[in-house]
Amino acid sequence: MKVDLYERIWMYGVVVMLAAFFASTAIAAARGGIHPPSHVETIDPRKAIGDPRFQPQGVSLDQNGHVHARVIGLTFAWMPAEMTLPSGTPVTFHVTSIDVQHGFEIAGTNGQAQIIPGYISQFTTQFDEGEYLIVCNEYCGAGHHIMAAKLHVVPPARWTRPSVTTVRQSDAGGEHAEH
Repeated sequence: MKVDLYERIWMYGVVVMLAAFFASTAIAAARGGIHPPSHVETIDPRKAIGDPRFQPQGVSLDQNGHVHARVIGLTFAWMPAEMTLPSGTPVTFHVTSIDVQHGFEIAGTNGQAQIIPGYISQFTTQFDEGEYLIVCNEYCGAGHHIMAAKLHVVPPARWTRPSVTTVRQSDAGGEHAEH
């Protein structure tokens, strides 16, 4: 079969572009640690509020000094409604829902995840100093527009460190928190 020169140029160009896109994605994942939010950890949505993995809700430190924020979404509210974090420090968010699907978005940042009942979404990001609005960007009902929380980001010297929470693996494969 004879393929015209211009068609061959376009075919090779498309192959090169696809290779560049796949390579850039692979490099970002491998070298930059950029991965999609996970949905591998499950939770019983009816028991999420009392689940040890979400105790304490809000900000805590693990035994290595890493900052974690545990947030639960429920119809038209985020628990906790306010959190204070240190600027320039990586923070790992653990977010779940007890009722319907929500979208967890920290406005003006790259922090966002889809929150599905029965799963724990997790992502890590860091912030510049300031105040951020946490909104639900997935329609969740008639009061969706009022579902918001605040995130205060202060210099590390002004941040009050919470207590250290140790995390152990349960027999079912999930993590449980101990103080």
